[in-house]
Order: sequence, then C-alpha cells, then structure tokens
Amino acid sequence: MTTDNAEVDVAGGEWEREPDPSDSLRTFGAVVQALREHAGLSRVDFGVRVCFSKHTVESVELGRRMPDEMFVERAEEALGNTGALRKAARHLTRGEPGIAAWFRRWARLERVAVSLCTYECRLVPGLLQSEGYARAAFDNSIPPLSDDQMEAQVAARLQRQQLIRERPNTSFSFVMDEHIVQRQLGGVDVTRRQLDHMLVFASLRNVSIQIMPTICQCHAGMDGPLALLETPDGKHLAYSEGQESGRLIADPKEAAVLHRRYATLRSQALTPLDSVGLLERIRGAL
Repeated sequence: MTTDNAEVDVAGGEWEREPDPSDSLRTFGAVVQALREHAGLSRVDFGVRVCFSKHTVESVELGRRMPDEMFVERAEEALGNTGALRKAARHLTRGEPGIAAWFRRWARLERVAVSLCTYECRLVPGLLQSEGYARAAFDNSIPPLSDDQMEAQVAARLQRQQLIRERPNTSFSFVMDEHIVQRQLGGVDVTRRQLDHMLVFASLRNVSIQIMPTICQCHAGMDGPLALLETPDGKHLAYSEGQESGRLIADPKEAAVLHRRYATLRSQALTPLDSVGLLERIRGAL
C-alpha cells in the first residue's frame, strides 16, 4: 500500500489522499461530477462556489479524497439542494484496510459465492495460509511494509479465511503446484505449522486440496494463477492477478475458457486423498 503526498487545500489545510479509494468514494465522486456538469460548472467555478480548490474538487470527484462535512454541505447547496449528496455521504467508507484496491471487488464476491476454485503456482492460496506463513509472505514485500501495514494485511487475510467455516455449504477447491509446499518460506517451523494448517482444512467436507506434482508431462496452468467462482444466480466469473494488478473477468466466453482450464488442472493433479498423503509425507520429513 502506498500513500501519495498530502496536498494543501486553500479552505481547510492539509487533506491526505485516500491510500486505497473505496467504491463508495468513487461513486460519490461520480455523482458530484455529474451534478456539477449538469449545472454547467467547471471545476474552477464549482471550487469557487464551495470555497475549495480545483484540485480538491478533482480529488473528490475521482474518489481520491474523503469529503468532509463542509464540502458536502456546500456542494449540496451549490448543486440544487436536493439532499442527494447528504444522503450519499452517510454511506461513504474508506478502502478496506489490508486488501489491495484491485482485489476488493473479488473479495466481496467471495462472500456470497456458492463455489470457489483457486489455482496457485506462486505461494499457498491466501484462504489457506497460517498466520506465520502470511507474515512470512508479507515480510518479503518490496518495498517493505510498515508495522501497521503488516498487521492490517495479516488481519485481513485471516479474516477472509472465516469464509470457509462460516459457509459450510460453499465448496472450496484448491490446486497448487508441489514446489509451493516444498518451499520452506519463513523457515522450517513456519512450514510445519502451514502444512498442519492445510491438513486441518483438507479434513473439512466443503474443502478439496489437490497438489500438482513437480514431475508431470502435462500442465494446464502454464498461463499462471487463476481464481473462479459461481454466484448464487448461476453466473461464472474469473479473476486473474499479476504484480500490482488484478482483473475481474465477467465475459461469459472468457470465463468459460478458464473454468475448462481449471477442470483440466484438477484432472491432472493428484487426487485429494493422494494430495493429503503427500502433504503428510512432506510434513513428516521436516
């Protein structure tokens, strides 16, 4: 997470940009912009009316700043006094701490999904990480995280895991490459605890864990990690993540290709029973 340099506002001193704008901030800003443009006002003209700088107006409209009460009241009066901005401002929230901005929409979809599937070739999937493993993963972040950032990210990751136990009727499927569980990220003790953590999850009826062996002639996951889910109304979505970015895939044809790819991965990986046996052997050798 990064925080831009604070800007000085002519009306009220320093306002810091939101480190991770939330959807509600972006929506509120879009409404302000639409009303301003409907009134035929430029950002400069509108800024004069509300006694805030053009830069502050722009930052609010782009969802980069949390508007204070004074901004909301003056904007309301300048744009027709309909009450719309006052009501919308009550629902404003800052970004979810510890969750990357590009991942938030997918994280919200996870909470209502009827099935979740994850393939990973980099590290243990977040929903299966022990606290020690999560800390070791975040400890390798570049640039380094502050203590507050570290705690926020670990807390957010552990909170996400509650999904698995809170939603026993949701099926969770995980496929990961063998080298992930062989790698001793954080040291031997962290690895032991991580394997124990995964074995506990693997014992749950709504969880399937499969390992893709290192020695294999066919591998359908050569294009990288992916996540899939099914919504309560039967829609199939996908999510692809890279460095400092993530993409929600809602196009039915594109999502269908990734769902077929995941099905092939499951057929190529060890069965859930054989995967548990492999995890137990790795754990026993430590």
